Amino acid sequence: QVQLVESGGGLVQPGGSLRLSCAASGSIFSRYVMGWYRQAPGKQRELVASIDNGGTTNYADSVKGRFTISRDNTKNTVYLQMNSLKPEDTAVYYCRAALPGLNYWGQGTQVTVSS
Repeated sequence: QVQLVESGGGLVQPGGSLRLSCAASGSIFSRYVMGWYRQAPGKQRELVASIDNGGTTNYADSVKGRFTISRDNTKNTVYLQMNSLKPEDTAVYYCRAALPGLNYWGQGTQVTVSS
């Protein structure tokens, strides 16, 4: 069992930055593929970025060049650095930990980009 706790969301002006954190319980964090997803009102949840246990990253086209995902296996934490935020980035952001046959989600953190 893995518990994921996200933090770092909030209200930011367009062009601003936020860093989300997702702290995971458990001793095999380094094995998980970690991902950040988001869900805006009335829309489906979508992948924002992921990082595997070798450090390979993947990004949605809409965030490439603006967002950076990273992980610190010594702290059981994955991060999402979000720069040049746009109003369309407004959503609830969720952290996910995955292995074959296993899938865990955090409770989500709200990110609102508005002037």
